[in-house]
This record gives sequence, C-alpha cells and structure tokens, in this order.
Amino acid sequence: MAIKTISLNRRAYHDYDIHESVEAGIVLTGSEIKSIRDGKVNIREAYARPQGGELWLFNAHIAHYANGNRYDHEPTRPRKLLLHRRQIDELAGKVTQKGFTLAPLKLYLKNGIAKVELGLARGKKLHDKRESMARRQAEREMERAMKQVRIR
Repeated sequence: MAIKTISLNRRAYHDYDIHESVEAGIVLTGSEIKSIRDGKVNIREAYARPQGGELWLFNAHIAHYANGNRYDHEPTRPRKLLLHRRQIDELAGKVTQKGFTLAPLKLYLKNGIAKVELGLARGKKLHDKRESMARRQAEREMERAMKQVRIR
C-alpha cells in the first residue's frame, strides 16, 4: 500500500488537542487531483463541518493547475468528504459538543487516491500551548544530555 504524504497541518497539533482521527476520501475534479499530485495544496486554514447530512471541507487551498484551461477549479471551494453514514453521524454529534471541531491533519495519496485525515480536536488555551512548548523543550534538553553521556 503506497502512501505519499502531500501536506501536513502541523499547526493543528499546536492549536488543538487531537482526541481521535479518521480517514476520509475527497470529491475532486481532474485539475484538482493534478494540482494535489504536484503538491500545490495548503490545508493550514482548512476545517471540516457537517452540513445537510454530509461532511464538507472548507478553506482547503488547492492551487490552479499550471496546464489547466479556462474551466479550471476554484482554489478554495468547499469539497465533499466521503465517509460512511455512521461515521458522519457520529462525528456530527461530537462536533456539536462544546469546543470540538474537525481539523484536517494530513492530505495524502493512498494508492493514487486522495485522502484526508481528519482529527476531532478541541482548541488549546494559551497556557496549554505554553505547557506543550515547555515539555518539548525539556525533552530536547534530555535528549542532548543523553547524547553527550553516550559520547563520553
């Protein structure tokens, strides 16, 4: 199973606590999949939301295809996400709870088919972000110390 990561949303891991993740397919046009294969995608500002019994991806920027024609796609148009009905209903129920959102974590090609990994996320407060940064810094310092002990 060949998986090629196209775009990671590192900011989502910084801004949110990810509680669970789910893989979803995306409905795309021909020029969109060609741009994705070229790696011209930005999912940093994107989010998913249930609407009318379906799940939609908003604000995902897929650049115009360089060799496209005048019927090219709109870069930030809403795109339908493909999940089973049970999964959509479950996620929609959880999103309606206070503070939860669906953030795209990763966009990748799996056997040539575009997939997006969605994370059920809750926003971090400023003190949580500071705590995460302090924990990462402490881990880096421990790694450096362990590396120096191994060298000696």
